Amino acid sequence: MTLEILTPDKTVFEGEATSVTVPGILGAFEILNNHAPIISILQDGKLIVRGGSVQKETFIIKGGVVEAANNKVTVLAEGISH
Repeated sequence: MTLEILTPDKTVFEGEATSVTVPGILGAFEILNNHAPIISILQDGKLIVRGGSVQKETFIIKGGVVEAANNKVTVLAEGISH
């Protein structure tokens, strides 16, 4: 699936991934290929990208929103660090 991680001022990641783990407000959850469409609010925490163009990459985000549909995942983070 295609993953984009964006902040208000830059694109942090753009590429292929096989799974994305995000910090939802009710707990972390994982998005895999062919996931049902979803939009969720994110809290501060770890965002983990696996497979595709990276083996495993971890980002620390400061809140935001995730949308997944048609094998495209978009994370809009208020802030991020590596």
